[in-house]
Formats: sequence, C-alpha cells, structure tokens
Amino acid sequence: MLQRIYGVAFEAEEELERHLEKLAEAERRDHRRLGKELDLFSFHDEAGPGLVHWHPKGALVRRIIEDFWIQEHIKRGYEIIYTPHIAKLELWKTSGHWELYREHLYSPMDVEGQEYLVKPMNCPAHILIYKTRLRSYRELPLRWAELGTVYRYERSGVLHGLTRVRGFTQDDAHIFCRPDQLEDEVVAVMELALFMMGSFGFEEYEVLLSTRPERYAGTIEIWDEATETLKRALHRLRLPYRIDPGEGVFYGPKIDIRLRDALGRAWQGPTVQVDFNLPQRFEVNYIAADGAEHQVVMIHRTVLGSMERFFGCLIEHYGGAFPVWLAPVQAMIIPIADRHLDYALQVEAELKAAGLRAQVDARPERMNLKIRQAQLQKVPYMLILGDKEVGAATVSVRLRGGQDLGAQTLEGFKAMATEAMEARRP
Repeated sequence: MLQRIYGVAFEAEEELERHLEKLAEAERRDHRRLGKELDLFSFHDEAGPGLVHWHPKGALVRRIIEDFWIQEHIKRGYEIIYTPHIAKLELWKTSGHWELYREHLYSPMDVEGQEYLVKPMNCPAHILIYKTRLRSYRELPLRWAELGTVYRYERSGVLHGLTRVRGFTQDDAHIFCRPDQLEDEVVAVMELALFMMGSFGFEEYEVLLSTRPERYAGTIEIWDEATETLKRALHRLRLPYRIDPGEGVFYGPKIDIRLRDALGRAWQGPTVQVDFNLPQRFEVNYIAADGAEHQVVMIHRTVLGSMERFFGCLIEHYGGAFPVWLAPVQAMIIPIADRHLDYALQVEAELKAAGLRAQVDARPERMNLKIRQAQLQKVPYMLILGDKEVGAATVSVRLRGGQDLGAQTLEGFKAMATEAMEARRP
C-alpha cells in the first residue's frame, strides 16, 4: 500500500525557526478557535456540517459589515434586491447549472408535483427580474446587488470552518450593460473593490487576469475582445497584474484579487467575471438605438466574496482584535466596587447615546480579573471607574494591548473612540 508523506526542508536553522513561529502564529489566529473563544459562531452536528450558526457578537459584526456594504453600493449607483432561496429545477437546467455543476447541487425536492432546488447561485433570479419587461439602451447599465444566501454540496472532508461551508451568503451583484459600457463598469467595480479592501485593512494583494479555458461558451472573437477590455481597465487603474492562462470560467474571462493577510497568506477576494453564457441561454436583451434587440453584456462580481469566508479571513488577519468600528463591544465599563455601579450605568447610557457599543461588567469579581477577561475578549477600551473617577466625573482608560491612558473626561473619550471608528482603525 502506498502512503503519501509531505515534508519541508530549510537551508538554515533560522529559516526553520521562522517557519515554526509562523505556524504557531497561524494557530493562535485560527478563526475556528477564536470563533469559539470570542463567542462569534458555531457549528452543530444536530443541524448538519458546514452550516454556520451566528452568535449575537458575530452576527453584530456581520451586520456592521453588511450595512457598510449596502451604503457604499448605493453611493455608487447600485440598487438592492432580494430573491428566493429556492426555484424550480427547470430554471437551473436553463442556466446550465444542473448540467455543469450537478455534483455541487443538493437533491431536488418535490413541491406539489414540481421539482425545486435550493439555489447555488443568485444570477438566474436577477435575470428573471431583468426580463420582467423590455429594457432600453437608455436604461443601461443596471447594477443590482444582493446579499444572497446560497447552498452548495461540499463533501464533509473538505469543509473547513467558515472558509469552506455548505450554506453561505455572497456579496453578489450583477451588472447589465452595453458592450461600449463594459470597460467603465469594470473600472468602477475595481475601484469599489480596492476601497472595500482598504477599509477592512487589506493593503497587500495580487491581481490575476484569467483567460479562455479549453472548454468555453461564445466565440474566440468575443473572448478576445472581452479579455482586452479587462486589460484596458487594469491599465487605466495602473494595477500590476499577471495572466493566469486558461483559468477563466467557461462563460467568460475574469479578474481575481487575492488578499494577503497579516501573515502574508493568500485569500480569495474580489472577482469580476464577464458572462457570455447566461445572456444567451436566457435571451437577455435590450432595445438598441437602431430599434433592434441586442444581447446585453453581463458582469458577475463580488467585492468581499462570501460573508463567511471573508469573516474567517478578517478574524485571522486581526487575530480576533477587530478595529474599533467592527468590535462587537467597543468599551467595557468596569466599576471597581458596587458603589460605583450607578456611575458606570450612567457612563454606559451616555456612550450608547453617542453611538458607541458599551457594556458594564457588573459581576462581583476583582477588577484585575475583569480587565484580563476584557482583554481576552479583545475589547478595544476598558473604562475603570473608582472613587476618584466618580468624584471627578472622568473615566480611566486602558487599551486591550495593556496601555494605560489614564483619566479622561467622558467627552474626551467619546471623541477619541468616535474618531477611531470613523477612521476605521484599530
């Protein structure tokens, strides 16, 4: 019987030590461990593998991300839509998913004699909305975005925390445009993607342009034209990139961005895909200036990926110590004794009124224990309240890294925390 053995070798002991340190740091940042320790999410055998249960703290961070995502999309001319989680099997036969991706689809369910599938993609539903009426060239581009939850069958052996699951929410969007609008739309998508990555602290990344695979839809001429359009968009943005030969999806070329986290590891990030297949299969057209019907150009794009995978990446990038604007609890208020509790509740109310996420630790425990537990929970600020703070109407501020900033007025602390939130910094 053959057995595969993996190994690594180093030319110097120092390289081995650096490698072992990196492995240890990766273990400390593992999102599966931190997800449990920080009470963010869980998986349950009773419900089934690969299905995420979001706890209140994790759900709050996710909601903050989603709200930010929606606001930025609306600023850039996107409209938000919602579509069902299931659809008739015939829809997925028309789209080609039943033929091409059947191994990743769940089994059909019978509903009143009709076969339905839980959706693996959002795109066919967006197309159905587009086709509710004739569209004029004057209406284009249409930019429709959805935080759409999809379901794909993954074998249990490949499931891995949040990064490989069976149910996940895509920060999905589809753009319907004319061929002459494609380049500008790709540039705008890339600008949004770069903005979003920077906002979440990802400054290092690699851009890949994936070209025509051996099996493809459409003509070589259309592929070549679309690929050149993507190249022009990248040149306009002065983004260095490398060609990934033959790695385009069968329906069109694409741009992929691979994020680099704090340890230098690559994560799948934003993607922009041109699609020739679905517009043809569903006859997605518009009325052009010449009065005839022409096929739209369809762009599939995500700027975060799936919320689950992105959240896992975010946890490991920050080691669970989210920037202030993302932290589920931004300030833990710690009264030293019971007589300080009324002032602590007053401080909590004022911070909440200012839009800060504050919480009082009213447990009858020692102050040092409360501080230590707040640090383990990666809370950015700890406000210590004793006789001196109550008498002077101040708060004593400590940071999760151990730094003691001393006494501050409540207004001064609110200004500092608010500035950190708005700047989206740790």
